[in-house]
Amino acid sequence: MDHRDASDLLRLIGSVVEKYDDDLVEFRRDLHRHPELSWEERRTTDRVIERLERTGWRITPTPRSGAIAEIGDDGPLVALRADLDALPVADLIPDPWRSEVDGVAHACGHDVHTTALLGAADALAEAHQQGLLHGRVRLLFQPAEEVMPGGAKHLIRHGAIEGVERIFALHCDPSVDVGTVGLRTGAITSAADRIDVRLEGTGGHTSRPHLTGDLTFALAKITSELPAVLSRRMDPRAGVSVVWGVLRAGSAPNVIPDHGIAGGTVRILDAGAWAACEAVVREAVLDIVRPYGVTASVDYLQGVPPVVNDPVSVAMVGAAADELLGLHPRIEVPQSLGGEDFGWYTEEVPGAMLRLGTRTPGGATFDLHQGDFQIDEQAIGVGARALAGAAARALAQSLR
Repeated sequence: MDHRDASDLLRLIGSVVEKYDDDLVEFRRDLHRHPELSWEERRTTDRVIERLERTGWRITPTPRSGAIAEIGDDGPLVALRADLDALPVADLIPDPWRSEVDGVAHACGHDVHTTALLGAADALAEAHQQGLLHGRVRLLFQPAEEVMPGGAKHLIRHGAIEGVERIFALHCDPSVDVGTVGLRTGAITSAADRIDVRLEGTGGHTSRPHLTGDLTFALAKITSELPAVLSRRMDPRAGVSVVWGVLRAGSAPNVIPDHGIAGGTVRILDAGAWAACEAVVREAVLDIVRPYGVTASVDYLQGVPPVVNDPVSVAMVGAAADELLGLHPRIEVPQSLGGEDFGWYTEEVPGAMLRLGTRTPGGATFDLHQGDFQIDEQAIGVGARALAGAAARALAQSLR
């Protein structure tokens, strides 16, 4: 692809996304009204397929939910991914398009991710029709990002990244102003695992703890001691963080229960430490409870690896942002302790995830996974341009 073709393609991307801007906003609002939980995204999938069919993409629905679409006949292959699922969170936004499903909301912005990818699909389809797309693009509309180990592995098993040379995705960032994308070379998210520790003992009266295993006390020791042990057994630079979300045992203040559970997450900044952490956790739990006369079992689910952004891919996104988004379109962002199953893709092929600014300049800063999460809807078009531009840049570089 020569320089003139590349410039023509980027100009086309900008004009097509602008042409469909109002339509994309309405599409996103429709998704927001009808959120679906992980593995249940059937309506969302149908709406995505319906739109893609209008623009010539070859579409393959994936089992349960989700879809893979491709355009182009030969040449290098680049993939773009969006996630479809919502969260079991009540929608608290005041807008007319708030969720119509009780207790379910797009509180992480996946409706934005999906719509931005459809906007990119519109632009790339028109580029293909005009002979400007010198290569192939594959779209991954992925289910179940919000559950561990995530729908990414499901799509990978169904051939989603076979032949793919590079892959890109985005994630809403309510701490970044709309019109700006956040980039980072290297790990941009952390690994995220789930841990459930179950204790069992004989139970008894609180007046005689010496005659039974004091299970509640042992459970409390687990919640405080395990993070402390990991801070000494794991490299501090790995940033291992254990946070408990469930602690449950007993039903009466004068009864030592015979069972209890502590559940939480383990987040790790470093991929090497992530691989070693499970064994350390299992050993540490047994050591902690040993003096208290109870038995422990550990369910450890290795959830997702860190998303590690390839430097060449980051440069491609940055160059596309510079050409498509105007002045000051990108900033460097810190590594997040959040988990993202896009990491399963970047373990297999080089790629990058960008942070999509969703905050209105001067407006409120919302938080992800909260019922009041809101976005500036200009972010949809920005995301569409960034994704399509990244694909165009990657194809152009592959053909040099």
